[in-house]
Amino acid sequence: MVILDGTIVSVALPSIQHSLGFSSSSLAWVVNAYLVPFGGLLLLAGRLGDLIGRKRVFIAGLGIFTAASLLCGVSQDPAMLLASRFVQGIGGAVTSAVTLGMVVTLFPQPKERAKAIGAYSFVQSAGGSLGLLAGGALTQTISWHWIFFVNVPIGIVAVPAARRVLAAEQGVGLGRGTDVVGALLVTSALMLGVYTIVETTAHGWTSAHTLSFGAAALALLLAFVARQAQAPHPLLPLRVFRSRNVSGAMGTQALMVAGMFSFQFLCVLYLQKVLGFDEIHTGLGIFPVSVAIGALSLGLAPKLIARFGPRAILLPGLALIAAGLAALGRVPAGGSYAVDVLPALLPLGIGFGLAMPALATLAMSAATPQDSGIASGMFNTMQQIGAAFGLAVLSTLANAHTDALLADGAGTASALTGGYQLAFRIGACLVAVSLLLAAALLRSPAPAQRPTEAEEMPVAENPAH
Repeated sequence: MVILDGTIVSVALPSIQHSLGFSSSSLAWVVNAYLVPFGGLLLLAGRLGDLIGRKRVFIAGLGIFTAASLLCGVSQDPAMLLASRFVQGIGGAVTSAVTLGMVVTLFPQPKERAKAIGAYSFVQSAGGSLGLLAGGALTQTISWHWIFFVNVPIGIVAVPAARRVLAAEQGVGLGRGTDVVGALLVTSALMLGVYTIVETTAHGWTSAHTLSFGAAALALLLAFVARQAQAPHPLLPLRVFRSRNVSGAMGTQALMVAGMFSFQFLCVLYLQKVLGFDEIHTGLGIFPVSVAIGALSLGLAPKLIARFGPRAILLPGLALIAAGLAALGRVPAGGSYAVDVLPALLPLGIGFGLAMPALATLAMSAATPQDSGIASGMFNTMQQIGAAFGLAVLSTLANAHTDALLADGAGTASALTGGYQLAFRIGACLVAVSLLLAAALLRSPAPAQRPTEAEEMPVAENPAH
């Protein structure tokens, strides 16, 4: 439900603009008003899960998200919709931040944990792709209001189900980590950083606005790191970064998502503006990616990770993603979906279905029960930052190249396609860099140790790494 909301809105933006009277410049904030609090609060929400119990935080986030979705659906003017979207982003962050931490805690056995992380990865991908399909169907057949109303019955079912199914946990107590100063610093830094990135489309990367706000966000982040090194009960214990696998997985995650996220946004534009697909057929066109991810992450990937280790599965997965993006970088203006698009989508889906569970396993490998919430929040934060950065950079480059081609006399379809091709190729380069980073930094347990250690912690690593 939370991941779906990140994409379901994009298809309905023209209808929302016409209905509520958004200007062209303010329409982007229907998306940004959700992204800024979502990206900014993940770390804080994850730590709160460790302190007061992840179940409590998860259910509170679901309640906030569901109520805010109802308010979004009944909005009658831009101000109400943007305020409701901001609250919805808060609920999404609070819910998402602790989810992976709960998976690690609830499934300590290697095989069960691998299956659970595979299901987690599948749900993330399915939510994103279903958002495109559901957004088009609901907007075309009913109205844009229902892209938000659809969350309400899901939330009404999910909240009592979570109360009944999830085991109660007390957390380590607020006295173990009530670093108010650190919380203010990191939340301000992340929210300001996400805001700076998403606003680059309006102000440019070298503008005074971007440079000043970016410098302020960096200063706040450095102040937060300094605070964590000295605080008696830090919000983010720096010992988490001593693990080579954890630190490497976070960097790999940011680069992979930065490149991969371009496909979902720009491929939609290619299908609609160049090939002439409507909203529903666009969603159906992207759907094979979710099918491929589901087939891998729910079935084969957990077995492969348990047998060969997460690193051995991650590297070919990243290579397949890079190959799929490179193939999309060759789509022609007069292309065919079956010939030019679908063959590129399949390696993307297969690669992501392999890479995402392996990355999540490595990122959570050093997390203790006391720190799994903050590790989960950090993993999701890197995903959001990578997505925001990748989309801002690649869409800006695509638009600039398209404008240059139009100025040179190219037709509209050819100019648009040229911009998308450039963005896909740069996305492939970002994923290739993430592959090199993963190969250099990440380690799986030594083969001689796997038979004994795998029974206890398949992703455990030597701290010296």
